[in-house]
Amino acid sequence: MEIKILGMGCPKCKRLEQLAREAVEEAGVEATILHVTKMDEIMAYPIVSTPGLVINEVLKSSGGCRARRRSSPGSRRDKDNSWLPSSQEGQGQV
Repeated sequence: MEIKILGMGCPKCKRLEQLAREAVEEAGVEATILHVTKMDEIMAYPIVSTPGLVINEVLKSSGGCRARRRSSPGSRRDKDNSWLPSSQEGQGQV
């Protein structure tokens, strides 16, 4: 799987990259994560604002990052990893 973070390097872009790396690790899938900072490369996607999240050349989100949420007060923080394929679906893809 290939994941691209589209953005010039603002705090939201950096945060999205961090969340993507954490989500990939927690899901147990193999992925290459690239941070695309060149404007001409970013504009190759149908993106209106950054940061953008591209998975296997499909734009999944733009203009922000998914927030972490708590399952219940005092519990370990949990993320919405629904955009990631399961570890079995990601087998053999890098």
